[in-house]
Amino acid sequence: MEEIRAPDYDVDKIKVLADMEAVRQRPGMYVGSTGPDGLLQMIYEVVDNAVDEALAGFCTEIDVIIHEDKRVTVRDNGRGIPVGIHPEAGINTVELVLTTLHAGGKFGEGGYKVSGGLHGVGVSAVNALSEHLVVEVRWRDGKIYRQEFSRGEKLTELTAVGETKETGTTITFLPDREIFGDIAYNFSKLTHRLQELAYLVAGLVIRLDNRITGVKRTFRAEGGIAAFVKELAVGKDPLHSEPIYLTEDRGDMAVEIAMLFTDAVEEEVFTFANCINTREGGTHLTGFRSALTKVVNDYAREKRLLRQDEEAIPGEAIREGLVAIVAVKLAQPEFEGQTKAKLGNSEARAFVEEVVRDQLSAYFAKNPNVARAIIENALTAHRARLAAARARKLVRRKGALFAGGLPGKLADCTSEDPTRAELFIVEGDSAGGSAKQGRDRTFQAILPLRGKVLNVEKAHLRKLLENEELRAIITALGTGIREEFDIAKLRYHKIIIMADADVDGAHIRTLLLTFFFRNLRPLIENGHLYIAKAPLYLAQKGTTRKYLYSEEELQQFLAQADGQWTVRRFKGLGEMNPEELWETTMNPATRILRKVTVRDALEADEIFTTLMGHDVVRRRDFILENAHRVFALDI
Repeated sequence: MEEIRAPDYDVDKIKVLADMEAVRQRPGMYVGSTGPDGLLQMIYEVVDNAVDEALAGFCTEIDVIIHEDKRVTVRDNGRGIPVGIHPEAGINTVELVLTTLHAGGKFGEGGYKVSGGLHGVGVSAVNALSEHLVVEVRWRDGKIYRQEFSRGEKLTELTAVGETKETGTTITFLPDREIFGDIAYNFSKLTHRLQELAYLVAGLVIRLDNRITGVKRTFRAEGGIAAFVKELAVGKDPLHSEPIYLTEDRGDMAVEIAMLFTDAVEEEVFTFANCINTREGGTHLTGFRSALTKVVNDYAREKRLLRQDEEAIPGEAIREGLVAIVAVKLAQPEFEGQTKAKLGNSEARAFVEEVVRDQLSAYFAKNPNVARAIIENALTAHRARLAAARARKLVRRKGALFAGGLPGKLADCTSEDPTRAELFIVEGDSAGGSAKQGRDRTFQAILPLRGKVLNVEKAHLRKLLENEELRAIITALGTGIREEFDIAKLRYHKIIIMADADVDGAHIRTLLLTFFFRNLRPLIENGHLYIAKAPLYLAQKGTTRKYLYSEEELQQFLAQADGQWTVRRFKGLGEMNPEELWETTMNPATRILRKVTVRDALEADEIFTTLMGHDVVRRRDFILENAHRVFALDI
């Protein structure tokens, strides 16, 4: 047999990257992205190291400072990184930790009982991706040690620069603009994460000093995760006055659970492992759900609230309106990936199941009124779901939700390839008319909406199914909703919300995002939902046209423009003719689309509850704090 070789591929083509070089070549592997989420992950990696010191019992205070020049400082009063020469590496331990992947105190015995940083990658990746990083260690010998780095390479040796009676570590870093481009932090997400950590670690005080906005915040949570749950349930009517709190600590594994059942429609259960938000759940969530369903059904049958011959109450009905936190601590957690979105330890499921089964059964025995209220609410939810299922069948028989009976207002595309097809959900009949004329009908479908759709945050499923505008969306997509959702039936792989660039348009976007988040979340999670960014102004000089998307962009343009330009402000999409709408908002070559993502379901859930719930004061405060982002579409 003839041997075939590629002559240009030999041993000299195999490259072995040094640790810091590997991080810089593939930054997304280590911090998730090179966008705003990656910038936040850089901060989280350093903060999480300080939190690990708190979990070990050596840190009580963490300061996070965002400087005006975009540098970030994280200071803790823990033990401090050891400063001596490492016996194996032959360099000081500070330098080892900051320049070598998989080096740290999270391996083996003695450093940390539990921690969120398991791979020894976090702070060294931050160093590799920083233009400049300074570490200061207040060591137990009474001295302050300092060392500087740039892009993972040391600039100075570790040197004693002062004296102190304190211990701890301070890291100041400036993310590398060669990698991240313009540095813009999402302060809302950062604030949420720091507040979350304060709830999860008893006795920890976290201070945020944002010198860019001038805002200072102190997070100190009294009451732990039980208080966290009460905060998450604000705006909902609870079925019992205080959260149900379960806890067990067996040395190598511990769990805390807080539950508050409410009369709301949605389930809000959030999970953590070693203070890391496991956004995709995992074995601890599976164990919690399984045990909760069993305990409720067993108690219902024992007290004859559910006959022996009746079918068990489904877990989904039991968890309707539930707000809960499930937080586990493990000596050896198994996460999926560096961003730790899902827990995989099989022993965590068995442990959580056992704790919930034993302690919740005991709680029900001591609090029969609470148990009865929970079970009656679950039975009501179950019956409502059965009624909604019957309503769906009735609606289907009438053709309104059947894939073959598309809504009359839908102008469909000719392409039968869902991966190529786009659906524009357009605010108003006038804009819808322009969009229908301006589109490329081979792959772009248009669904105009009349007015503001139903606020589903406050409505039950029956009301949703009766709403003509929302039924039209469900029918056009073809997937069904909630338990019946089937992404394989999706008719358009790009779903684009196109609303005016004003306050009413922002409200309509929020109503639609609430609808998708509560009923069609897999569309968001799989990257199918987008928002079209429409221009506010058209500047024109002769035949030259320039579209501008914000007041700031207009002012910058006019300050640099030469000659006389006429400026026209679009009051809405309906004012654009078909050619303008195609050129600015629909043409794939020139349009600006923002993909809607759910990187943190806990924060997203809080935002939707705040914006669309019953608490007016909370909504007002949120709008005041985030007014600068109303038109930024920073989802």
